[in-house]
Amino acid sequence: MKKNILIFPCGSEIALEINRSLKYSTYFNLIGGNSVDDHGRFVFKNYIGDIPFITDSHFIPAIKEIVKRNKIDAIYPAMDSVIVELKRHENDIGCKIISSDLEIVELCLSKRKTYERLKNIIKVPKLYYYSQVKKFPVFGKPNIGYGSRGVKKIETTETLKEYIDNNSDALLCEYLSGEEYTVDCFTDKNGKLLFYAPRIRKRIMNGISVNTVHYSDQNNEFEQIVKKINNEIRFRGAWFVQLKRNELNELVLLEIAARFGGSSSLFRAKGINFTQLTLFDFFDYNVSIIENDYFVELDRALDNVFKIDIQYNEVFCDFDDCLIIDEKYVNTELISFLYQCFNENKKITLLTRHRNDIEASLKKFRLCSIFDKIIYIDMKNNNQIDCFDNIESIYISASFTNRKIVQEKYMIPVFALDNIPMLLLGNS
Repeated sequence: MKKNILIFPCGSEIALEINRSLKYSTYFNLIGGNSVDDHGRFVFKNYIGDIPFITDSHFIPAIKEIVKRNKIDAIYPAMDSVIVELKRHENDIGCKIISSDLEIVELCLSKRKTYERLKNIIKVPKLYYYSQVKKFPVFGKPNIGYGSRGVKKIETTETLKEYIDNNSDALLCEYLSGEEYTVDCFTDKNGKLLFYAPRIRKRIMNGISVNTVHYSDQNNEFEQIVKKINNEIRFRGAWFVQLKRNELNELVLLEIAARFGGSSSLFRAKGINFTQLTLFDFFDYNVSIIENDYFVELDRALDNVFKIDIQYNEVFCDFDDCLIIDEKYVNTELISFLYQCFNENKKITLLTRHRNDIEASLKKFRLCSIFDKIIYIDMKNNNQIDCFDNIESIYISASFTNRKIVQEKYMIPVFALDNIPMLLLGNS
């Protein structure tokens, strides 16, 4: 039986990667949860909204009720502050909280505490009090925070004063001008570091690495750092460390997080599924790593997911320039949608003008058994408009003229090829 895993909050970048990592899993059933409706509502098939905020006194009671009502086996927190809050109440909630121990997640939440803990083990940034800053630039960042929120390169005394006035708990650090890296790591239940791999953050947007590639650790400098951290801090599951080079080309710690990084999917493309590994480990399976040996570059951008409020039980679609492009390519996006319809027990009807060779064409493209019905169009009389015998249907065609005629006569939704992603469910 599948384990029920609540992902909260389910619209964060971390939650969306959890969904991509596990949506086809035969071991885990994902349930998304949110305090505010966002993108997660479109992505998670099973969704619970209106959960109180973590600062609300009703948050933990509400979570306990959700766990009981939905038979939740574990909660996978998808935001740093949420990890800490849920871990503090793990015994009371009544299910596993997928994270390292409370002491560790609290440590990672505070950059000041992290630097203090590791300052004699690895190189950490120099910190300054306001009165100590004599040389610019310096770098300001919140003690508790994530992404690029509240961070600032400070280059003048006036800017420094303004920053401190507005960010009383911020850290003033040495400015690091070199390349920035993330090292994605996995430590099992026995404290063994099973995997580490550095990647260079080539393009960053709002603190998130949106273009990244694997960086070769030829001198073992990253390995030495993560092994020292792993020996000092007892992580469990996926975690990551961010590093940046100073003017002497030395690697200096930026932060550590007791969760996987949002762009760690770079390594999922090579076979390392951090989410699944972490869950297996927490349910006491013995895990191991298989990594495929090829180059991967990850580039991220905003994506779209649609929910269209239409009801239909049959799809009509054209063959030429629709299912088959340029007479030689199968439209794989349309095929995905047709199989979605098959899974939902919707009828699929093919329209074609190729009476004499359609069976051969379907065989050529290995599409023989998809369709419930094939309707042959008379090219001379163009009887296409007369073949729609179901008003609870939709029509897909590359032809604007055909779509216009069908919509005007039958008043059913019609779709061009660029509309197909809007019909696909859970395509994130």
